[in-house]
Amino acid sequence: MPKLKTKSSVKKRFARTGAGGIKHGFACKRHRLISKGTKMKRKARGTTLLRECDFKIIDRFMPYN
Repeated sequence: MPKLKTKSSVKKRFARTGAGGIKHGFACKRHRLISKGTKMKRKARGTTLLRECDFKIIDRFMPYN
């Protein structure tokens, strides 16, 4: 069986947790923050876990992480 490659874009954007989940950062927090609401910026702090439907997709792209 050949080795599977990890998608480069996925390994830059996602990370595994100790329990096996996948955590990710939020979008829209890099620039033009003046026009975005305070509530949106506050909710987009830090990281969060992926939902089950997205987990299945991303999990295929990172077989060894």
